[in-house]
Amino acid sequence: MSSTTTTPPQDMRRIATASFIGTAIEFYDYYIYGTAAALVLNELFFPTLSPLAGTLAALSTFAVGFVARPLGAILFGHFGDRIGRKATLIVSLLLMGLSTALIGLLPTYGTIGVAAPIILVVLRVAQGIGLGGEWGGAALLSTEHAPADRRGLYAAAPQMGSPVGYFVATCVFWALSAWLPEAAFDSWGWRVPFLLSFALVAVGLVIRLKVAETPAFAKHMDETGAAKVPLLTVITRHPKELLLGAGSILVVYIMFYTAATYCLTYTTTVLGIPRNTMLGLTLIAVVVLGISTFLVARLSDRHGRKKLIIAGAVFGIVWSFALFPLLETKNLVLIAVALSGALLAMGIIYGPIGAFLPELFPTGVRYSGAGLAYNIGGLLGGGITPLVVAQIASTSGTSGVGWLLGGIAVVNLLCILALPETRHRDMQDA
Repeated sequence: MSSTTTTPPQDMRRIATASFIGTAIEFYDYYIYGTAAALVLNELFFPTLSPLAGTLAALSTFAVGFVARPLGAILFGHFGDRIGRKATLIVSLLLMGLSTALIGLLPTYGTIGVAAPIILVVLRVAQGIGLGGEWGGAALLSTEHAPADRRGLYAAAPQMGSPVGYFVATCVFWALSAWLPEAAFDSWGWRVPFLLSFALVAVGLVIRLKVAETPAFAKHMDETGAAKVPLLTVITRHPKELLLGAGSILVVYIMFYTAATYCLTYTTTVLGIPRNTMLGLTLIAVVVLGISTFLVARLSDRHGRKKLIIAGAVFGIVWSFALFPLLETKNLVLIAVALSGALLAMGIIYGPIGAFLPELFPTGVRYSGAGLAYNIGGLLGGGITPLVVAQIASTSGTSGVGWLLGGIAVVNLLCILALPETRHRDMQDA
């Protein structure tokens, strides 16, 4: 049965814009931390450690955010399924934005000693909780308003927030790194991207306050009422969708955070490629990610979500073994190809996943189910992988990294093969 949403086209454009801008702001906040962790946080907050240990420590604080994301999905999913999508998204935006801005004000180890990395971890946890609640609500904001035959297209709005947020974050770091002397960048320049979050949060709040609650949730509340404990319902009635849904997005995370976080560290410290050069090459790859995400999301309305996600997983398996050999040529064109290929694999899956995960769950537990699946995948594929990649690369070389990435991509493929096609499901079926 098809969804019967009556949201007018002009309202859909406003809703898609709100979903996109809010998600772009939150991912900007999240990604500037990853870039800073790869470039400067090891020296500023862990100066007593060796370069490798400092890098691993900085990446560990990055991973902490992923550990917190499922907690955010549980917390915000609970209230999103009980009181509504709109109010919950406003709180997640505030939490994410303010914790990010406070990192920009945080004294370093040289000023307050061991308290600096401790407070950094606390703020990183707050970031993770905020983003954990963001994606599920933003995806539902678009998909539950959208007409059935264009859900993939409108679900591309929150998905585009990720590459745009990362593109802006990288541009800001690249510009500051290019304009400022290295000493100035390491002293105060790295703080500027974090402090910009104060202004971005204000813009996001103005936009989101104007958006109406989704018709699917309103209908569900009128006819059925809220589940007492949505998480319990997801675990007991939809465990397959939860676990396999998390597995179906592993390539999204392993490719992005390996290419955009670990590879940035590897190429600048091990291969000796200048920081500004690598940031510029990363921007090229992010453009590839944005284009592929949008185009494949549109195609999913015609060809279905599952086939395209399968294609992305297969491509991810192949590219796992090409990524580091291309990087190690030190040829800038081939490095751009290496990073772009990794983010292309991500985009092929990331485009349709914005509609696919919400379509797996019924309305009453959709925020909890889709958000938790997305963030469990993030914990496994994005939080842990960069740490393991760094360790394997330092002990066994980058060929071992290729086998790790390829094995995770195989798991992604098996998970999506075990799930059904969802394109024709009714989003207003309570």
